[in-house]
Amino acid sequence: MDLQDSPLLKAVRLCAADIRTAAGAGVAEVLEYLERDDWEMALLLLEELGNAHSQPREFWDLLADAARLLGLRKDADWYGWRYSEVRNGAVLAELCLMSPEEGGRTRPIPPGGALRPMWDIGLLTPEGKPLLGIALLWVEGRDPLEPGEWGSVRLLPLTFEHWWHLEPGDVITMHEIRPPVGTARVTEIIPPRTTGS
Repeated sequence: MDLQDSPLLKAVRLCAADIRTAAGAGVAEVLEYLERDDWEMALLLLEELGNAHSQPREFWDLLADAARLLGLRKDADWYGWRYSEVRNGAVLAELCLMSPEEGGRTRPIPPGGALRPMWDIGLLTPEGKPLLGIALLWVEGRDPLEPGEWGSVRLLPLTFEHWWHLEPGDVITMHEIRPPVGTARVTEIIPPRTTGS
């Protein structure tokens, strides 16, 4: 990868010079790794900068491009997800899956964005029935979320404006078919960002 054309260098240029990761690393450290051709470490530091300080969606798109060039498919998927969060908004939550004995799933949900379940988010149809919203689901971490267990998830609502009323602490219900298969407690709402912000 040529440094001057590198998506990593382009991503660095989107970062404010004074921002730092939780461990104190900043743009200067990323540039040092790039100059030493340590692309993966530069990518990791850029991700940490993006986690610590809000970045525009172009930043995450550049990280996804870099990860693809480095053959890091799972990382590319994750950065693509983050791009979508900036563009569409997201809901962070703690999801508890019902056990098979309770009528829940029989298989675990793998880490990453593998499902597109429906959610009872507290809205009603004109007939008074629950209006289910659809949101893609990303299980955080490296381990699958097993039936009967709980874990941190990120949701990408397809129609974010239906989810605006939610607040941290609200409980929403996950459906794959009509009976519920889990409940999630909202921990954070990330509104969509406009281009260039």
